[in-house]
Amino acid sequence: MSNNVLIIAGEKSGEEHALTFLKGLKIACPDTKFWGVGGDELSAQGMELKYHLRDFSSWGFSEVIKKLPFYIKALKNIEQEALKRKTKTAILIDFQDFNLRLAKRLKKQGVKVLYYVAPQAWAWKAGRAGVMQKTVHTLFSILPFEKKWFRDRGMNKVIGVDHPLLSKFENDLNNIKNKHFSELKKGVNLLLLPGSRNFEVAGLLPEFIATLKLLKKDFPIKVSLVLSSSINKNLINPYLKHIDKIYSNEELNLALKEADLALAASGTVTLSCALFEVPTVVAYKGSLLNEFIFHQFISYKGPISLPNIIHEKWVFPELLQDKASSYNLSQKLRRWLTDDLEYEKIIQTLKTTKTLLQGESIDVATYMAGVLKEDEK
Repeated sequence: MSNNVLIIAGEKSGEEHALTFLKGLKIACPDTKFWGVGGDELSAQGMELKYHLRDFSSWGFSEVIKKLPFYIKALKNIEQEALKRKTKTAILIDFQDFNLRLAKRLKKQGVKVLYYVAPQAWAWKAGRAGVMQKTVHTLFSILPFEKKWFRDRGMNKVIGVDHPLLSKFENDLNNIKNKHFSELKKGVNLLLLPGSRNFEVAGLLPEFIATLKLLKKDFPIKVSLVLSSSINKNLINPYLKHIDKIYSNEELNLALKEADLALAASGTVTLSCALFEVPTVVAYKGSLLNEFIFHQFISYKGPISLPNIIHEKWVFPELLQDKASSYNLSQKLRRWLTDDLEYEKIIQTLKTTKTLLQGESIDVATYMAGVLKEDEK
């Protein structure tokens, strides 16, 4: 059996994905050492960090360009380290721009690449499916339609797995309170999820607070905020008087269980909102350069939030860039606050989210251990 495995989790979400299978993999392969890119939680599980995921943190095209020299050097260093350690298996998690380039290099060394969370090639750069067909041993997809999409393009080993949020919130999802329009008249718990990056919070929180002020004129609203530990507190301080309760990022489940409605930055958190059956307006504000590049070079014109993609219809309203104004945000929320049919309709739709995210009956750690044991033969 290979005595070391490379893991690349270059984002916090990637680390959370890794935690869903690493414990089981360590039990199945007790003599195997794990190394690579991750965060504090993977380090606590005994993984040797060559880079911390915070070193890889960037968002949008302009930030990636600024960090390009770092990424190139990191690719070379990891490639050389894998060769030095005679690594036979690598688990690459999401983080597609970096990981697909690394997969090509590792393939040349004869490393088996297990790719967890399929790249969104169906949205842009469909040619990446061909790259994966040549370099990836097994692809694990967490969105319901991806398995067929990649198999239709030549990928033989594609396994649809449960979305990691199902295991993360397993206990909570079995105890979601029933939501009814009539309850909103007694009081509305509005949850603000302005993002986990400073630029997101700086762009969205002022609009979210302004939205709150517009709605409070007509509705009894209490406001909660989920605050990531990485956010500069100076971005939050001016708005504290408008917020009734603050939750840490680790308390997201508690915040969602209490929420009736939400305003959220685009990202995985919108899928958490859907699972907890919280009607949500999705917003995003990025740099003008990012917006220009997106419109010029990306052909995908569909929805960007995962609930809308998974349900294959518009479930959550999406307001991007200058459209994410307080007036527009308040109007979208007002629809659910005044129309009982609209509110009950979206609640019933959200109840089906959990089923859509269930994959094949397979234990990922057991499958990965089997791939590692193939090296013994």
